[in-house]
Amino acid sequence: MKTAVIYSDEWRRFDYGPEHPLRMERLGLTWRLMEGYGLTALQRAKVLAPEPAGVEAVGRFHGREYIETLRAASAGDWVPHAARFGLGPGDNPIFPGLWEAAQLVAGGSLLAATLVGEGEVDRAFHFAGGLHHAMPDRASGFCYVNDAVLAILALRQRGLRVAYVDIDAHHGDGVQFAFYADPNVLTISTHERGDRLFPGTGFVEELGEGPGLGFSVNLPLQPFTDDQVYEPAFEAVVPPLLAAFRPDVLVLQLGIDSHRTDPLTHLSLSIQGFTRAVTRLLELGPRVVALGGGGYDLVNVARAWTAAWAAMNGVTLPPELPAPSHAEMTRLGLETLALWDPPAELPAETRRWAEEYARRQVRAIHEKIFPLHGL
Repeated sequence: MKTAVIYSDEWRRFDYGPEHPLRMERLGLTWRLMEGYGLTALQRAKVLAPEPAGVEAVGRFHGREYIETLRAASAGDWVPHAARFGLGPGDNPIFPGLWEAAQLVAGGSLLAATLVGEGEVDRAFHFAGGLHHAMPDRASGFCYVNDAVLAILALRQRGLRVAYVDIDAHHGDGVQFAFYADPNVLTISTHERGDRLFPGTGFVEELGEGPGLGFSVNLPLQPFTDDQVYEPAFEAVVPPLLAAFRPDVLVLQLGIDSHRTDPLTHLSLSIQGFTRAVTRLLELGPRVVALGGGGYDLVNVARAWTAAWAAMNGVTLPPELPAPSHAEMTRLGLETLALWDPPAELPAETRRWAEEYARRQVRAIHEKIFPLHGL
């Protein structure tokens, strides 16, 4: 198994602002934890830094006026009607270097797609990527450029059949939008239900359209869905559809805001539950482009993505964190210096409530989507 992890220290230059929940520190923290475990020096794994994507590459999905607006805002120029492009106070602030940050995230995911598409590696992980909400002409949900869409387009340009599986707590709306009518890209998103969480989409009834009917799949979940509820719902939907679709490449969005302590969401997965889902996906895909995504508890981002990278390399990690990480993790509030954490302790009634909702969604997917794939 040949793998590659893509990381750049350049991310330290960028900052959404002191009050914004998306902290760039999570990337460096993840990298240092990977280093502590020896995962950045594996014999068959490449460590690569991305080059920024150019305007033409970003323009394969995003409109030219939007790109020029990002460039102007990044340079500190006055941008009339910035709000029309989703920019301004709140989720998508204007900050110095905004365009350069967007170029870097796009470049990293395009590099991952190139490495896997050309057969140089079997699995590539760009954990700064996975910004799945950006639309062609609008920033959304902390995302300015949709690197996941750009990676999929690059793979499709090589004639590869792509399945995109998104396990972020938020619905992967930008990616679904991009391929809503495309039968050569299967999009599957498991997420907290859209009537409870941004972006307000991702219902089972969003099936795709035209030739893409049945190729957009959504598994919405109740708040407080934990490992015990998530795993059987995932198994009932994802493996059968991937087996029927038979992708050449899996593109994974591995957001860890599904964790039980995430400050912005309400799911209740543990690090172990997240890692089991990742491991299961790796079993289902011949080649994998893995991206990061959401995650706003810094410690859990580092633990989850380190565990995911270990899984991509077939490495079993010891449960205790490496000594170099102790002080940093303690400072950030980790109570026990362990890679894993205990599963959520939920009242039986809460779990039954989540379980029944998940069963209804799975039943609807089986009724509405499975027959379109001969299942």
